[in-house]
Amino acid sequence: MNSESQTVETYEISARFRKSLEDRIARLERDAIEDERMLALLECEDHIRRHRRLVAVQRAEALRMRLFLDRARMRLPRPLIAL
Repeated sequence: MNSESQTVETYEISARFRKSLEDRIARLERDAIEDERMLALLECEDHIRRHRRLVAVQRAEALRMRLFLDRARMRLPRPLIAL
């Protein structure tokens, strides 16, 4: 295997940005669960298909964000006193 294909890029993110992503992941996962519950109430086959696709997209986006956070590290705050 090529060592370049195994290289994982890491990112530095702020604590505020990390919290924002974690909140978004929680919302996506919560919405996916709620949308799955709504499937039982739907009757139109086309609407059911689109709703299942919505749930899949919500879960995929949450996973994508989780993978990003796994590769990210917290940026250290700037020193209060100039060095």
